[in-house]
Amino acid sequence: MRLILLGPPGAGKGTQAQRIVEKHGIPQLSTGDMLRAAVSAGTEVGKRAKAVMDAGKLVSDDIVIAIVSERIDAPDCSKGFILDGFPRTLVQADATESMLSAKGLDLSAVIEIKVDDVVLADRVAGRYTCANCGAGYHDTNLKPKVEGVCDKCGSTHFKRRPDDNAETVRTRMSAYYKETAPLLGYYYAKGKLHSVDGMAEIDTVTAEIDAILAGL
Repeated sequence: MRLILLGPPGAGKGTQAQRIVEKHGIPQLSTGDMLRAAVSAGTEVGKRAKAVMDAGKLVSDDIVIAIVSERIDAPDCSKGFILDGFPRTLVQADATESMLSAKGLDLSAVIEIKVDDVVLADRVAGRYTCANCGAGYHDTNLKPKVEGVCDKCGSTHFKRRPDDNAETVRTRMSAYYKETAPLLGYYYAKGKLHSVDGMAEIDTVTAEIDAILAGL
């Protein structure tokens, strides 16, 4: 099961990805995490990435694709994976398709989490995470079972991203609609796109996604 989750920042992709991870036992792959791991491990592509970053430049698409390619060859991806935050552009989507095809693989589904922009801004402004384990919470939609205590690790320390506010949300959403939203048409044309109502209750969204995955 090889999946991509699409939707603007704050749509709930992270929450739903974690539920898929727990239910299906496939890893959630973040390009940022993969990049740091490759650099830390000193792999060939990691060395290339480090040289670019040390020069203060952005890592090119071909390096990112190489890192993704290397990562999905790992044993824990044998049953599949969820790509988190990648691809972001049509160029990256094409490169990802070519890379998977060369391995004899194909995407199982691309799931779009559709949301209302105005409500989304409020949703993002209420997000916070456990400072210890990174578990995600929200002021109104997803509070810890015991106030002030992380459900997963019991920590009492939490943090908020400084850019989780209405102004930065609008900026990030503008970038999403400009660069990433065209992927919806791209994957629809390939018969891979499925959409769920991201404004529904979290458990309802999960149930919609489960129904899609059950039909693959």
